[in-house]
Amino acid sequence: MGLMNQMSRLPTRARGVFYGWWLVGIAGFVMVISTTPMFHAIGLWFVALESAFGWNRAELSVAFALTRVEGGLLGPIEGYLTDRLGTRKLVFIGLTIMGIGLLMLGQVRSLWMFYVAYLVMALGQGMGSWLPLTTMLNNWFNRKRATAMGWSNSVSRLGSLALIPAIAWGIDPEADNLGFRATATILGAFVIAVAFPVSRLIKNRPEEHGLLPDGDEPIEFDDPADGSTGARAARAALAQIDFTVKQALRTSAFWYISIGHGLTSMVLIAMMAHLAPLLTDQGHSLQTASYVVTTYTAVSMVFQLVGGYIGDRAPKRVALFVFIMIQATAVFVLTFGSATLATAYIFAVLFGIGFGGRNPLTTSIRGDYFGRRSFGKIMGVSQVPMNVLLLIAPTFAGVMRVIQGDYIFAFAVLGVFNLFGGVLFLMARQPAPPVIEQPREAPANVTGNTTNSDS
Repeated sequence: MGLMNQMSRLPTRARGVFYGWWLVGIAGFVMVISTTPMFHAIGLWFVALESAFGWNRAELSVAFALTRVEGGLLGPIEGYLTDRLGTRKLVFIGLTIMGIGLLMLGQVRSLWMFYVAYLVMALGQGMGSWLPLTTMLNNWFNRKRATAMGWSNSVSRLGSLALIPAIAWGIDPEADNLGFRATATILGAFVIAVAFPVSRLIKNRPEEHGLLPDGDEPIEFDDPADGSTGARAARAALAQIDFTVKQALRTSAFWYISIGHGLTSMVLIAMMAHLAPLLTDQGHSLQTASYVVTTYTAVSMVFQLVGGYIGDRAPKRVALFVFIMIQATAVFVLTFGSATLATAYIFAVLFGIGFGGRNPLTTSIRGDYFGRRSFGKIMGVSQVPMNVLLLIAPTFAGVMRVIQGDYIFAFAVLGVFNLFGGVLFLMARQPAPPVIEQPREAPANVTGNTTNSDS
């Protein structure tokens, strides 16, 4: 416990670096071990389970759809818990649950067991990964918010570059390697083992440690003559107006962003679930499919940084529109292009540019528009319309594959939805600051009596 206590008391400035930047790397690592097995490798699990049990794509896709039901129902609760308990506690709880879900996946012997295992994994990932981690970064950064989120996502993608091929190697049904059971069990044990030490490195807010967002130094605010860059930034941080959940819900921007995010993520979720099966349908090996996934992951890693850089210097809604159009182009290339490996890699490059560039912006734009204080709750509520849309995507693609024998119609429809989502982001202008109600003055005491406020 002595080592753990030392880790939890790491200085808020380690080796002269603002601790928020260390948290960027920590958040990236947590997302690697939680989102990669859950989302980026889902198509690989599908191929392995289809081979082991003979389940069809529609049946397998139901598992992913159920996770979106969980996300829609529990998203507001997870957002409330994030703001109430803090990221540190939720990461520990969430990773532990995620690890238990992976251990359950290693014991799957029927379709209902697979559904239950994936739901447990989804519960852990939802509680301990994206929402609490983005809330933490939103708390630690203002001016550099998009850049910080871009770097964090890039760290996550860097880890995925190694983890995705490793999972593919382990579960490949055509090779005599570990198998899906042993692979899931090893991953589950590792996630549980690191949950506590990693959570001890997390700090929820800079103000709890005498700091301001972006590493700006605290100043004496009774000196309005101080016009230095740090002083102006510090005053701006304190002057930022935060929306409550009710106030955010009354803005059109909240709904444009939430629905736009859902529509542009539908094709992403469908690709995660069905890209590997599509490529194996075309005669490519599972390992080759993992290389295509790794390619778009690698490209997205670079463009997370590009998107973050642009987002802190240009209107985020315009940058989002451009990256989303590139993502849609990639989908149409894969859908209507020739069924060759070259087409798959062209898709991977374009998809990585579009998906990578938009990713840090979809979250940081909410921080810019709605502030920091209720960010977790606002994000949680925002997940409800998002997850309704994400519920549809993988199941729709799987059903169309069973009915029509291919994914052309399904991916074409999802590509059109992607375009519409980009338009909604473009329409999402920053809302006017909420009206702050002033307390009413007490009526004058006409009798001349006075009341002791300390009584």
